Amino acid sequence: MLCALAAAVCFGTATVLQAMAARAASAQGGRGGEAGVLLRALRQWRYLAGLGLDGLGFVFQVLALRSIPIYAVGAALASSLAVTAVVAARLLRVRLGRAEWGAVAVVCAGLAMLGLSAGTEGDTGGSDALKFSMLGVALAVLGVGLAGGRLPERGRGLVLGLAAGFGFGVVEVAVRLIDSMAVPELLGNPATYALLVGGGAAFLALTSALQRGSVTVATAALVIGETVGPALVGVVWLGDRTREGLAWLAVLGFVVSVAGALALARFGEAPGEDE
Repeated sequence: MLCALAAAVCFGTATVLQAMAARAASAQGGRGGEAGVLLRALRQWRYLAGLGLDGLGFVFQVLALRSIPIYAVGAALASSLAVTAVVAARLLRVRLGRAEWGAVAVVCAGLAMLGLSAGTEGDTGGSDALKFSMLGVALAVLGVGLAGGRLPERGRGLVLGLAAGFGFGVVEVAVRLIDSMAVPELLGNPATYALLVGGGAAFLALTSALQRGSVTVATAALVIGETVGPALVGVVWLGDRTREGLAWLAVLGFVVSVAGALALARFGEAPGEDE
């Protein structure tokens, strides 16, 4: 659980650092549109530090998925929005109202419940059908991301946000479906390709969602997609369980933490000064 929380801290802090770099790059002006802004941001230490934190966060995420159920990891990762809100309040001087501070407290309470109730990861191995299913979902997410600009404007943010959530969810499940790190086994495991395609497709869909739709709607859909689906897969197909007699507390903690994250959905985009 500590690894899952460390991943959330890394991802949430990275969002703010990258926001600061992107704002500074935009203020510099110049040509190249969004691509030019990205290139200028890549020359700033804050953006590079954010990328480093993203990488470190992924390592913590993998370690967490190897130790505790997917539902606990997913809820903890959703709490990165609470981290983003708190760090933004400190570094970007974003004002948080009572409701938002309350949502942060709700997330913390939900994670505490999960920490008390979560058992160890399930001991059920994933079937070949599940591995190929995850690859199929990853390819579907990639298709939605590539078609983002052609989707109807009404509901575009919701569809792209859900697609991104499913893509990140595929990554969570795929980590559990990789049994060996030996190169031959990795190359022959469909879950390896599901992880790579799912992660890339999720970033593509999320980027398109933030550019072309409502940020709040897209982020809320992202949180639902990356928590509910993987949690069900973990419980139904991979044998994830809670501590004896504490299933009710795990369910309550999961619902509470995800609800708190949804209340902070506007922080799914790099926060700005005016927020």
